[in-house]
Amino acid sequence: MSDFTHFDEQGRAVMVGVAEKAETRRVAVATGRIRMQAATFAMIRDGAATKGDVVGIARLAGIMGSKRTPDLIPLCHPIALTKVALEFNLIAADAAIACTATAETVGRTGVEMEALTAVSVALLTIYDMCKAVDRGMVIESLRLVEKMGGKSGHWRAEAM
Repeated sequence: MSDFTHFDEQGRAVMVGVAEKAETRRVAVATGRIRMQAATFAMIRDGAATKGDVVGIARLAGIMGSKRTPDLIPLCHPIALTKVALEFNLIAADAAIACTATAETVGRTGVEMEALTAVSVALLTIYDMCKAVDRGMVIESLRLVEKMGGKSGHWRAEAM
């Protein structure tokens, strides 16, 4: 268990101590996407969804979700986010919407979970708003693609 930071020597769950870490600017970028029927995609793209601006509401939901990350992930530290931004890419050829979230803070622990939560909540919001017409939507490829700051420095995922 020693390789996992959230367990002590006896294998019990613990919150990682960060008091001794230096405060640095930390940035994390996460991505994911949701696939759907072409007709559902067209409704979102054309602004014809009965519940309103699906992408705009998903953007707000992702930002709000990132701020609630420690309420959802048991051992996640509450941190002061300095920025959360979400971008959406509508991919007509795949009838999919890709979401990228960037989360930033100045602190003693990273913002990877906040970026991942932002993408998750944004994509779940799209699902929720469109499930009445397409229950078969698939959320996929959620992953961290980049993190900067802290002791481990800069990390970037390999291309998939």
